[in-house]
Amino acid sequence: MTAAETIVDPITVEVIGSALTSIVDEMGEALVRASYSTNIKERRDCSTALFDAKGNTLCQAEHIPMHLGSFLGIIPAIRARYGEEEIRPGDVFIGNDAYEGGATHLPDIVLAEPIFAGSEFVGWAINTAHHADFADRGDAHIYQEGIRIPPIKLYREGVLQTDIQAMFLLNCQVPHERISDLRAQMSANRLGVQRMQALCEKYGTDRVLAAGDALLDYAERKMRYGISQIPDGVYSFSDIFDSTQMPGLSMTFSVEITVKGDEMTLVFDAPPQVRSALNMIYTALLASVYFAVKSIVDPTILPNAGLTRPLTVIAPKGSILNCQHPAAVNGRIDAGQRVVDIVQGALAKALPGRVSAAGNGCVTGALFMGEKSDGQIWVYLETIGGGGGARPSSDGLSGIHVSLTNTSNLPVEALEIEYPLSLLAYELVDGSGGEGEFRGGMGIRRVYRAERDCRVGIFGARVTSQPWGLDGGGPGATASHTVAGRDVQGAAMVVLKAGEIAEVITPGGGGYGDPSHRRPDAALRDVAEGRAKQISI
Repeated sequence: MTAAETIVDPITVEVIGSALTSIVDEMGEALVRASYSTNIKERRDCSTALFDAKGNTLCQAEHIPMHLGSFLGIIPAIRARYGEEEIRPGDVFIGNDAYEGGATHLPDIVLAEPIFAGSEFVGWAINTAHHADFADRGDAHIYQEGIRIPPIKLYREGVLQTDIQAMFLLNCQVPHERISDLRAQMSANRLGVQRMQALCEKYGTDRVLAAGDALLDYAERKMRYGISQIPDGVYSFSDIFDSTQMPGLSMTFSVEITVKGDEMTLVFDAPPQVRSALNMIYTALLASVYFAVKSIVDPTILPNAGLTRPLTVIAPKGSILNCQHPAAVNGRIDAGQRVVDIVQGALAKALPGRVSAAGNGCVTGALFMGEKSDGQIWVYLETIGGGGGARPSSDGLSGIHVSLTNTSNLPVEALEIEYPLSLLAYELVDGSGGEGEFRGGMGIRRVYRAERDCRVGIFGARVTSQPWGLDGGGPGATASHTVAGRDVQGAAMVVLKAGEIAEVITPGGGGYGDPSHRRPDAALRDVAEGRAKQISI
């Protein structure tokens, strides 16, 4: 009996589904705990997933939604280069290229290992981790952004290909971090393979595969039901996209969402791709859309490929939201955040009272690099949270990452131990949340002092445009970035001399509801928070 012919009862499906979730969560914890770089071990800038043999997402851990874009691309890229007879137990594929390697930008290194239960090929263990290494490079096109890796075998039947590894490490600025993080990724995937094999041994391979198919169908049914509860119609929304990487240029992103029965079509419009890192490939757009729709229609839908079946996503080829080779893509996350904003804005019209106001709508990045006293290069990347959008029944959260990124801010102790930097202030920004019956969350202010000469780049969005409020709520405050007292918009990496400071202020979230309706107890809470956020380090 094949998996397609196997009938699995709902209880077993639920048990196996929970086991799959447990596996990807355990893979994620193994990756974080075994990693070396602060970007992974402290900030958790990584994701793990299981796919079936056909390349469908079975389960993705609740890490970074944007990383789904890498997972969606890696299996088709492998299949385009290797026949099934060339995929063997112990093989491990590595890739990072946005056009040929299955990733969405080059720092996200993806490792994929096939899973065999006995002699049967049953799926893939996959993870990606952001290797904060490719610093002080150009972004005019992808050839400037770092080494490009198509999906190739890092391991062949369990044997490390040392020449491939050596070529990769030679192109990295901090190779001792890269090799350690790659080993952590290997360990996470190997754990996923072993756990999946044990699951197949316990329940039988056909039952596990049949349960996987049933879970995809269940996610599809839930998504279709959720869409069917939205009134049929066409809903549109536009927002401004600005970026420090292209100062003075504001671009309009638009979406038209058509709901018909239990299906949804999203048609995007955006300017042509630009000679900057702001572009995103189609799989990155898909990851952004899937997150936004799921979070509004039904957040409890299982994170697998079934939820995507009722959705059609269209964007013009050669645009920022569906760029073509050789467009640069390193900063694609900010465009993705704006995609989430406009999908939320459109669906707020269809589902009043169910959608939050806009969050900070960007991923503010601070990238430092220099040399330590022993001449060793160091690279430090941090993405900094901001204000969350106010919700229909409560204030927005302050100082958080929103939407497509789910990383942590680096603890002060880890920062100052690892790098020649000191943190002079780390606080919430008074008044940065939009006013409303429910106030938007506050942004963050971080002030760094260089203890040795270094170079720094600060990148982000919402510097001129403001996160919008809903139902009468006010907009959140904009961001600002300065290095040694100078506005650094449009600059790449600039020199920060020892003793000089860099200041990052991130946007607040939009407010919700008429500010005159704000309750007195909320005003008292504002006063208490105001006292707390004045405390500096």
